Amino acid sequence: MNAIANTLNWTDALSLNQPQIDQTHQEFVALLNELGGCLQAAASSPLEVLPIYQRLLVHTEAHFAIEEGFMAATGFAADNCHSKQHAMVLDVMREVLVHTLTTQDLAPLRNLLTELANWFPAHAEMMDAALVFHMTQVGFDPATGSFVEAALAGAAPISSCGSGSCG
Repeated sequence: MNAIANTLNWTDALSLNQPQIDQTHQEFVALLNELGGCLQAAASSPLEVLPIYQRLLVHTEAHFAIEEGFMAATGFAADNCHSKQHAMVLDVMREVLVHTLTTQDLAPLRNLLTELANWFPAHAEMMDAALVFHMTQVGFDPATGSFVEAALAGAAPISSCGSGSCG
């Protein structure tokens, strides 16, 4: 955690050595930090916080869409738990936006910031790392959207996170 409550520092531990995903993740962490800094300001108001939060939401929608595109291109099953996590996070983020817009109450947004900062490292380490591994195994180049080698042609689609508790 960072000196600003509820935010993250980008570290090598978060890197997946996949440039497109790492760049998106760095941007996500930077937006979390910007939001955390604004929420820490003594007199932060919804008028100051909401534009930053909306940028975070738009970024997260695009971030997850990129990963979903990689999944579709490489044979991840449509019902995998990685995608389900994305959907749940976006649902909560959208609900918090509506709540904040209608009530001007920042408490749920502060709670969400804490939860996102706690959730993200584990998601990246497990779900996103598995996606990067899979892309490597099937020879998918995310920069071009093509397969550079058929390392595991015919590899079975990934339909879970590998845990018996999801799927």
